Amino acid sequence: MSSTDDWNATIIAEFRANEGRVGGPFEGAPVVLVHHRGRKTGRDRVSPMMYLPEEEDPDTIYVFASKAGAPTNPDWYYNLVTAGEAEIERGTEQYAVTVGEVAGEERDLLFAEQARRYPGFADYAEKTAGIRTIPVLVLRRR
Repeated sequence: MSSTDDWNATIIAEFRANEGRVGGPFEGAPVVLVHHRGRKTGRDRVSPMMYLPEEEDPDTIYVFASKAGAPTNPDWYYNLVTAGEAEIERGTEQYAVTVGEVAGEERDLLFAEQARRYPGFADYAEKTAGIRTIPVLVLRRR
């Protein structure tokens, strides 16, 4: 197991033990567990991530492929885009979602709002400036 796997396993366990709430650097932030299948390995994966809820539609959320400002997108991003669907655990619910990518001005506005609420995202964008634009995905309940 890699250190990232260990980190994720700890967050996943805490999320499930506390009805979708976690502490540490994510305390008070909305966190979701996204279930996806590796596009190369075929293995089932679970990735914890912060999200931005859609104000107009409680069945829609946005996730950000920041990878903490790394120069490459996270593997889960490619898995979700390739599959076009996933399952999520949000609070105490688990349900299927469709996956879409948000682009252009809408993407920029959503990312700016996430960075306003959680300034770490602005730091990630600075780290990736000129290298990649951090993707934003929309997850909608099926």
